[in-house]
Amino acid sequence: MAKEVVYSPNAPEPIGPYSQAIMAGNTLFVSGQIPINTTTGKVITGDIVSETEQVMKNLEAVLQEAKMDFLNVVKCSIFLSDMNNFPKVNEIYGKYFKTNPPARETVEVSRLPKDVNVEISCIAVK
Repeated sequence: MAKEVVYSPNAPEPIGPYSQAIMAGNTLFVSGQIPINTTTGKVITGDIVSETEQVMKNLEAVLQEAKMDFLNVVKCSIFLSDMNNFPKVNEIYGKYFKTNPPARETVEVSRLPKDVNVEISCIAVK
């Protein structure tokens, strides 16, 4: 099966040897996005609501590059540095999945890249 790299200039540059996303057949695997503002290149920290909004915007940019949107998402993984942030993250996340939300897990981890508080990855299908 052929795979195609999907790259959006409106999402953060990968910070390691990985692609923003890979399209394999009709399935898009989007790498974990963290709250990096693509205009400034700066990491957003200190406010979990703003951080989560930026992560969702970054995911949206990659989805759009693949000619998809949040309606195509079938699975998400959320990684939090503090599970106490779950209610606020869940509230922002829910704004992007108003009906038929995808399957998902949310886990607390000891540390995330660039010491951010939230990272989200997803899988979407055309």
